[in-house]
Amino acid sequence: MIERISALGLDIGQRRIGIAGCDGTGLIATGLTTLERRSYSYDLAQLKYWVDLRKAQILVVGLPYTMSGNIGYQAEKIQTIAERLSESLELPLEYVDERLTSHEATQQLKTQKKFNSRHDKGMIDKQAATIILQQWLDSRRAQG
Repeated sequence: MIERISALGLDIGQRRIGIAGCDGTGLIATGLTTLERRSYSYDLAQLKYWVDLRKAQILVVGLPYTMSGNIGYQAEKIQTIAERLSESLELPLEYVDERLTSHEATQQLKTQKKFNSRHDKGMIDKQAATIILQQWLDSRRAQG
């Protein structure tokens, strides 16, 4: 029997948070929405809505390692935000290396003909969150 899982994938940026969820079997990640960031309390309330709606059990956050594989300034900022959200939402937190996910998201959207403007950053963020969560799901399945 397959263990049920409900995870939210997050692509946290300065202006937006891309949000993805998975089916209960943990096979497929799907983009849900993009949150335009306003304040910590607003962001938290919006994420709490998605946590409650999806009955999320874990947050999976993309961590922007440097191209050399180190944790740089931007990754440290994301870790600070993610850890605060994890504590406030009372959910465990795991990180996924998100290097190049925005580029991959743009390419996927262009291939799907769902994207034709560089101005729709929200769509890219939601797709990047989907990629982040799918990588985590695939890794989890591969580990058994």
